[in-house]
Amino acid sequence: MKTRTEFFFALLLLVAIIIGCGEDKTYKKEEKSGLFAVRVGGKKGFINKEGKLIINPQFINADDFSEGLARVWVGGKLGYINKEGKYVVNPQFDDAWNFSEGLAIVKIGDKFGYINKEGKLIINPQFDNADDFSEGLAWVKIGDKFGYINKEGKYVVNPQFDDAWNFSEGLAWVKIGDKYGYINKEGKYVVNPQFDDAWSFSEGLAIVKIGDKYGYINKEGKYVVNPQFDNADDFSEGLAIVKIGDKYGYIDKEGKYVVNPQFDLADGFSEGLAIVKIGDKFGYIDKEGKYVVNPQFDRAWNFSEGLAWVKIGDKFGYIDKEGKYVVNPQFDNARSFSEGLAWVKIGGKFGYIDKEGKYVWNPTN
Repeated sequence: MKTRTEFFFALLLLVAIIIGCGEDKTYKKEEKSGLFAVRVGGKKGFINKEGKLIINPQFINADDFSEGLARVWVGGKLGYINKEGKYVVNPQFDDAWNFSEGLAIVKIGDKFGYINKEGKLIINPQFDNADDFSEGLAWVKIGDKFGYINKEGKYVVNPQFDDAWNFSEGLAWVKIGDKYGYINKEGKYVVNPQFDDAWSFSEGLAIVKIGDKYGYINKEGKYVVNPQFDNADDFSEGLAIVKIGDKYGYIDKEGKYVVNPQFDLADGFSEGLAIVKIGDKFGYIDKEGKYVVNPQFDRAWNFSEGLAWVKIGDKFGYIDKEGKYVVNPQFDNARSFSEGLAWVKIGGKFGYIDKEGKYVWNPTN
C-alpha cells in the first residue's frame, strides 16, 4: 500500500531518515495545541510556548496533541491525557493512534477497533488492520480483503478489495486484482478498475498510471492530462511536479508546463515557494519558475509560518522567503516552525526556539 505522503519526495526523505536529519512529511502537530513535548531525564512531559512545564515529565513516550488529547506510553501500554495532564483514557492498549474525526484506532492483542474521547470502545477490536476516519468513513481489513465502515462500525462497503485507501474529495481508490479504480461512499464504481496504479484526488484531480506513464484524471474518470510522464505528484497550490527522463518540472491543471523540466529533484509548492535541486544544492523557486533563493544549501525543507530550515555542511538554520538567515546554521537537527516554535537538536539534547532563534526550552535541559 502506498504511504500517506505518496512516494514523490521519497528519495530525499529516505536520505533524511538515514542520516537522521530533518523531518518527514508525516510529522504533524495539532494547530494551536499550545503545548510541546519535551524529554527530561528519560521521561516526556509538555511545555507551553513560554517554556514553562505544564505537564511534568512522567511518560516513557508522548505524542503531540490531536483533537485535544495526546497519546502517552506507560509500562508498555498506551493511553490518552488531556491538556491538564490528566488521564482521560488510562493506559491499556497494545497500540493506539491519534484521534481523527472524534475517534481513535486502538489495538488489543492482534485486532483493531475504535474508541471515543471518553475511552469507550465504539467499535470493538475485530479488524486485522484499520485506518483513521476520513470524510466519515474508514477502511478496514478482514483477512486479505478491504472494506469501509462508518462511525457506528457498520459496513458501508463490504470487504471485497485487494487494497484500498482513504476517501479524499468524496472518492477513494481501490484495487481489484492488479487494477485500480475509484468508488464513491456508497461503494459504487465511479471509475472502473483499469489503471496500473492510482492516487487519491487532490485539488480535483488524481494521478493514474498506465504502463510506465503517469497522467491525471478528473472525477468522471476522464483524462485531463494524458499519461506521458515518468513520474508525477499531486497538485499543490495549483501546480504539480512531473518527471520527464531524469528531470523535474511543473504543470498546471491543463497539463501545460509552467516550469519546464530542468531540476534534479523537486517538491510541491508550500506558501508560494517550492524546493528544487540542481546538482547537489537546493534552492527555492516561485510559481513562474524564477529563483527566489538560489541553490546553495545541502538540504532544505518547505516553508512553514514564513520560515524554512536549511542545512549547510552539517548544521541547520532557518531562512525567510528572501533567503536571508533569520537563525544562523548552528543546530545538529531541526524541524519546521509550528505555532511559533521549532524543535532543534544540539548534540544529544533537544530544545525549542522562537522565530528570533532564542531558546524557549534550552537543549541543556
